Amino acid sequence: MRLFIVESPSKAKTIKSYLGRDYTVVATMGHIKDLPKEEMGIDPAKLEPKYVFLPGKKKIVGNIIKIARNCDLVLLASDKDREGEMISFHMKEVLSKYNGNIKRVEFTEVTKDSILNSIKMPRDIDMNLVNAQKARRLLDRIVGYVISPILYKHLRKNFSGSSFSAGRVQSPALRIVCEREIEIRNFVPINYYEVIVECQKENKIFQLKLISELNDGKEIRFSTSNRIDDEKFEEIKSSFKKDRLVIMSMKRYNDIIKPLPPFKTSTLQQDASAKLGFTPSKTMKIAQDLYEGMNVDGEYVGLITYMRTDSVKISEYALEQTRKFVRERIGEEYLPPRPRIYESVNWQSAHECIRPTDVYRVPASVKGKIPEDHYKLYDLIWRRFLASQLMDAVVSVFEILSSEGRYNFFGVSKSIVKKNFMNFYPHSVPEDVFFPQLEEGEVLNVIQLKGLRKKTQPPPRYTEATLIKKLEEEGIGRPSTYAMIVSTLLQRKYVIKQNKSLVPTELGFAVFEFLKSNFPTVVDLKLTAYMESLLDKIESGEEKDWKKILISMVKQAKVPFNLE
Repeated sequence: MRLFIVESPSKAKTIKSYLGRDYTVVATMGHIKDLPKEEMGIDPAKLEPKYVFLPGKKKIVGNIIKIARNCDLVLLASDKDREGEMISFHMKEVLSKYNGNIKRVEFTEVTKDSILNSIKMPRDIDMNLVNAQKARRLLDRIVGYVISPILYKHLRKNFSGSSFSAGRVQSPALRIVCEREIEIRNFVPINYYEVIVECQKENKIFQLKLISELNDGKEIRFSTSNRIDDEKFEEIKSSFKKDRLVIMSMKRYNDIIKPLPPFKTSTLQQDASAKLGFTPSKTMKIAQDLYEGMNVDGEYVGLITYMRTDSVKISEYALEQTRKFVRERIGEEYLPPRPRIYESVNWQSAHECIRPTDVYRVPASVKGKIPEDHYKLYDLIWRRFLASQLMDAVVSVFEILSSEGRYNFFGVSKSIVKKNFMNFYPHSVPEDVFFPQLEEGEVLNVIQLKGLRKKTQPPPRYTEATLIKKLEEEGIGRPSTYAMIVSTLLQRKYVIKQNKSLVPTELGFAVFEFLKSNFPTVVDLKLTAYMESLLDKIESGEEKDWKKILISMVKQAKVPFNLE
């Protein structure tokens, strides 16, 4: 008998259906140990965490021990990331007293082939991953436990009944939202004009936009830094020669729109928010279900690959399967000459994108068999992945440049010639702009010159999706933490949602201002990103002395806690 240990009961149920009678499959229900809530939980002398069993986990672990005693082999199969490695590490610590044959296996999709292949390639616990997780957990604990009580002491009078916390990634995220709100409050709109010339030919009316003027032989372009104000607009109106507007050049050409890469964690959360209205936490909960396995036609199957990843790579097997699917179901004309290869320049180079485990399992085949929101997210993932391997869309472009000697006007018309990948995955479509049959040198019949009065707009507030995008751009957080960062800000009432926008509360501003004044390094975006990169180096094995790195990070964060 063999023992196969995973984190969740739903994943255990799916995998049990693949492995048969020779295996017992059990779930730990997530982490079994963590730092204690009542104390710091760090031994300063040894610089080691004091992990304790989480509530209710001793009973679960006790049952697993009973099974492990009588097994020939124990396979630890938690997720393929730092968190998963730590779960396996803690399980091995406990079980090694009762069974000497314990191995680690990993997979990125819960399918029969993937599970069976993982069993053929067991390995030892990856201590680089474990040490990276230790360093991250200890750093987060130090920042939170040292600074949060100071926050409470200074802010409790003005915000009685509120909870106060600082965090290594939570606090920089709060800074981003607060500084955007400050930008909005301080924004002073500027009135300006967009100048349009309206022309007519063959009873058809079309428009061209003023883009520049010639002044002493030099072209001066109108732009966001050179806007047309009231005075300039009056000058243009009085000096414009409507009977001399001539077409100087016309250009026709085809342009292409390339499909987007398949999803990674951040882009899945952003697209699910924009297209489905899902919060990041909801997206990840549903994606977790799709990954771990769902009942489809009486069989538990994993529908997507692992959903916490920074990678857009696609396995060779998935590429071959997808190209075969396109030939058989869609048509050879949709296939580019070679598979599209998307490279990931990030720390998870061994990981894969988020994709369907079987591209032949089209969304229609699971509709009505899984919950509707699960179907919608699966449909989004499937379409994005398929589109990433299809031909570019082709757009016909027609450009017109006209001038009356001083003022230059431009117009462009775009129309889709071949939708290709856009048949399967929505993309921004060019607006229809009508131009009649025109010729170079033709004098246009101008009906009127008009100015569209506009004013500059403040930068938009962040939404959950755009905040996650910003965090990723800044190098703050990782796939496993994006949704939690946003959830924490909302739970602490540091920000609230108005429509879809994140708006900092008075409490949120007070916390940010206090941290900025007293612990500026804790809300320093570049320093936070640098710390993430150091944790990545521990994970990759580039940095071996994780304790030395932890000490250096605590010093750089200028948190008053002595680890030496």
